[in-house]
Amino acid sequence: MEQLIAWGYIGVFIASFLAATVLPFSSEVVLTGVLLAGADYWPCMIAATLGNFLGGMSCYYLGRLGKVEWIEKYLKLNVAKLQKVQHWIEGKGSVMAFFVFLPGIGDFIAVALGFLRGNVWVVSISMLLGKFLRYVVWMELVYKVKDVF
Repeated sequence: MEQLIAWGYIGVFIASFLAATVLPFSSEVVLTGVLLAGADYWPCMIAATLGNFLGGMSCYYLGRLGKVEWIEKYLKLNVAKLQKVQHWIEGKGSVMAFFVFLPGIGDFIAVALGFLRGNVWVVSISMLLGKFLRYVVWMELVYKVKDVF
């Protein structure tokens, strides 16, 4: 984590990308470290949002490959939970990609949308908006807490 913080915006991008995949990783720690080190708001926002969006879309495209065996083997996602999320998403549409930022279930939503062949444009826009709003809330929280101390 320290190395990613030292890399600044590139570290934020890498951490955000990894956090959006099935790897257990926290981009918020790196983002907070970079912000507290004096980095500018908008470059951090762009790096975090873009990295997290591209990581989420990689999960979407892995789901789109449609091989349940690969999803289970390489992504280590529970197939029963994936099928449950797929059933929940059916009928709700591709805008459910907005919620891919949610911890614990977000990866399943992205993979399920890919598996269900959700409209890539609607998925992309919804996911990008959700990721952006996630980091707006987080960064504003960091600045508010920083001002207290």
